[in-house]
Amino acid sequence: MDSIGEMDIFSNSQNGGTLTNVSHNTGTSSSSTSSRYENQKRRDWNTFGQYLKNHRPPLALSRCSGAHVLEFLRYLDQFGKTKVHTPICPFYGHPNPPAPCPCPLRQAWGSLDALIGRLRAAFEENGGKPEANPFGARAVRLYLREVRDLQSKARGISYEKKKRKRPPPQQIPSLQLQVPPPPPGAS
Repeated sequence: MDSIGEMDIFSNSQNGGTLTNVSHNTGTSSSSTSSRYENQKRRDWNTFGQYLKNHRPPLALSRCSGAHVLEFLRYLDQFGKTKVHTPICPFYGHPNPPAPCPCPLRQAWGSLDALIGRLRAAFEENGGKPEANPFGARAVRLYLREVRDLQSKARGISYEKKKRKRPPPQQIPSLQLQVPPPPPGAS
């Protein structure tokens, strides 16, 4: 593989918004006991490694920084399927635009967020030190926040962080203590 164009290509699934590797590798097959998450994490890791190999000049993982991760995320936008309206578009801020427009397609924020989570885990599983993890760099976190905010404004739907569902408080059966009557003659 000499060019980035031959690298694995991601597509944004219509339903879940997750990045899915659509190339078919004929490499070795892993055991069938791996979870979908583990398989996707391995494919994402291999894809990022291929991106580094195809980088001009080629880049070693040990020299990779948050800036390179941002470059990779921007590269992936060309394979996105989420319409992101620009502020000058007449449909900016409309969740369901009534007509097509020339606004660009991008990777959905949720897809990028999930991808970074998998790559961050894969980096550490492959011997990287947590403090040197380029996927956890401040610039990457800020970029993801910016993408989230931009996409939510473009769709006219404000992003609200999902609140954790807490289990309902367990009812502790009230114990009715029986207080024995005072002994006779005590006062």
